[in-house]
Amino acid sequence: MMGEIDLYGVFVPGLALWMVIAFALSLPLRRLLAAVGFYRLVWHRPLFDLAVYVVLLGGVVTLAHGILP
Repeated sequence: MMGEIDLYGVFVPGLALWMVIAFALSLPLRRLLAAVGFYRLVWHRPLFDLAVYVVLLGGVVTLAHGILP
């Protein structure tokens, strides 16, 4: 996994990149779940969205760790 990313002289943690990717993946997924009506079955929507984001972040980091040297 990457340690740091250099953005015009500012070092950003590598995890920040994976967090942005996971957030970008969660946006269409949340919209799809709302369109299907899945949120009617969920007790606390923000908590569920946070859990989905954490699962996506774990998947993105795991895939990145497996693909990147």
